[in-house]
Amino acid sequence: MRIGLLGTGPWARAAYAPALAGHGSLDFVGVWGRRPEAAAELAGEYGVRTYDDVDALFGDVDAVAVALPPVVQAELAVRAAAAGRHLLLDKPLALGVAEGRAVAEAAERAEVASVVFFTTRFQREPEAWIGAQAATAGWFTARAHWLGSVFTGESPFADSPWRREKGALWDVGPHALSVLLPVLGDVRRVAAAVHGPADTVHLVLDHAGGASSAVTLSLSAPAAAAGAEVELRGEAGVTLLPRSTEGAAPALTRAADALLTAARTGRAHPCDAAFGLRVTEILAEAETLLAKDVARSAARLVR
Repeated sequence: MRIGLLGTGPWARAAYAPALAGHGSLDFVGVWGRRPEAAAELAGEYGVRTYDDVDALFGDVDAVAVALPPVVQAELAVRAAAAGRHLLLDKPLALGVAEGRAVAEAAERAEVASVVFFTTRFQREPEAWIGAQAATAGWFTARAHWLGSVFTGESPFADSPWRREKGALWDVGPHALSVLLPVLGDVRRVAAAVHGPADTVHLVLDHAGGASSAVTLSLSAPAAAAGAEVELRGEAGVTLLPRSTEGAAPALTRAADALLTAARTGRAHPCDAAFGLRVTEILAEAETLLAKDVARSAARLVR
């Protein structure tokens, strides 16, 4: 499968470009970016073509991998699907329900395969754990902490405008949901959503399987407190999401494998654009409740 990369930022460099270049069943064709000089530099590192025109890239490939801010990703993913190109996308799929729905509907309409790269879902140990817990009945509740130090440490993502605007809810919230939903079932409602320190948010989720979950998300945690943890409690006892022993690039390699399989078989992957849309819908519901929390806090200050 011929594949092109859209994006030239830190995530494209750290994960996407090495995974695409090193994949035995992909032909890494070229790079397009919003900054032509950055696209030329990245393409030169891998000996592939630089594209100034994204539609020209679409014309030369079978699939695109997108490592761009979500607001840019959604628009270009729709265009790529309309051109008949399979989609390897990043989370979050979009920053609004309408935009996410447009991507999912475009992929369905064009009958192209799609995979959204929720990193944890494609890491070997967590993936096996999620599958085992999804097959286990009787979960009562879950607790998830997804705490990053992007805004308090030396992260290359600290200056990302969309992360600054949207915070942890939209950046690491998709990771937490990607683990909880396959195990506990869809979210019937976001029962509560309140703000914590800085961009930290706390959510209470009511799941279709009858369980509830409490989720804490932050990009502003102290470096010593950063990390991801998911704990399940139920009839089978207590179990914790295992830590992965590998980085993002090997996980992205398996996401590319999943895209190849979906394209070959015509069977949708569990992390397709439709799942990405559902995650977007849940995050948008939580964002609405968080806005009400802000309004309540402002009203208390006025009093």
